[in-house]
Amino acid sequence: MAEARTASFVGIAVPMHTAMRLGVQAARRVRQLNPAAHICFYGLYAGLNGHYLLHGQNGDGPLADSVIAGEYEAPLRALIEARAAGKGAETVAGVATAARPAPSHRERIAFPVPDRADLPALKQYARYMYDGQAVPAGYVEASRGCLHTCRHCPVVPVYQGRFFVVPEETVLADVRQQVAAGARHITFGDPDFLNGPGHALKVTRALHEAFPGLTFDFTTKVEHILEHRELFATFRERGASFVVSAFESTSDEVLAHLQKGHTVADMEETLPILADAGLAVQPTWLPFTPWASLADYLDLLAWIREHELILHVPAVQLGIRLLVPPQSALLEAVDTDGWLGPLDAENFTYRWEHPDPRMDRLQAEVAAIAEQWGNDAPYRSFKEIERLAYELAGQAPPSWSPPQIPDLPPPRLTEDWFC
Repeated sequence: MAEARTASFVGIAVPMHTAMRLGVQAARRVRQLNPAAHICFYGLYAGLNGHYLLHGQNGDGPLADSVIAGEYEAPLRALIEARAAGKGAETVAGVATAARPAPSHRERIAFPVPDRADLPALKQYARYMYDGQAVPAGYVEASRGCLHTCRHCPVVPVYQGRFFVVPEETVLADVRQQVAAGARHITFGDPDFLNGPGHALKVTRALHEAFPGLTFDFTTKVEHILEHRELFATFRERGASFVVSAFESTSDEVLAHLQKGHTVADMEETLPILADAGLAVQPTWLPFTPWASLADYLDLLAWIREHELILHVPAVQLGIRLLVPPQSALLEAVDTDGWLGPLDAENFTYRWEHPDPRMDRLQAEVAAIAEQWGNDAPYRSFKEIERLAYELAGQAPPSWSPPQIPDLPPPRLTEDWFC
């Protein structure tokens, strides 16, 4: 914290909900050590929570002097230069302050190659696991923002259906420096890698030509898997190892509330497409929403078991509860009177309670199981979650046994994906 005591400008990146929690703690510490420092929050969750950051809550002072959302690099640099020149943050386009709101910055920027020289070694980050081996993993983005407008997604209120591709040469240069630092796998952090399928093909072709032994993973929607099914064998040939896809629910009603753009039948159709290409699927789930019943939860567990996906679904995914951040598109839903509570600004979400109290109890207990066992005993944790759910429903759980010789876990990262 020595630098924080004397810094005139402190930037705090908050791309996700967890980052906001950590960022707020850091800002409070900086305020104590250096009250004169200009604190700027930037990233996805900065824009969503701008009012709280800039104005405080319950008598607390503001945590930020400025906020930048969207494509933040150019406004962030301009802000630092303006401050150095003695100018106020209000003079910089794309920068919000308590005195002057500003929309998310949604203009294409020049994408320099990230400078990773001062970051911790890759071995301190998530690793890629396959066949019992763990190797360092790198992270790049081939695009930012998203074309789609799923109601619960925090990208939507910031990017409003826009996305920006990162030039192929920038992506490759970033990969090159991470490979030099020890990366043997790359995870593409795009909200949806196939928003621009032509760009994805160009990037992966260049990636494979430069690093034939490098593996990678990416995230894409169910509808893109169906629309571009012919591409997945090509991605596999170029080093793709697994695909993350937001399945979210096995209830078509819940999927409609979330405006996911796919159905349960669509999800089932994706499984053989990926399997035929030799790609593992890592479905992500949102089991606890105001519209999902306990019967829906039992259906979800049965669907995962029947499709032999237990090893593909970390226990933490079975306890994910809907977050409703400020500015969420969910706030525009017609049924909010039935479930939406007040804004809990300090926790960056609106409160809500499930109409069936058993679901809130189940969510808390599933989260505790996930925290206790992690990925060490996937069949055991799944059976325990199943037992709890059926017990709350007043039913006997199905009778089944894990394989006597368990399969090796599918390829994955050592830190489970969830927002």
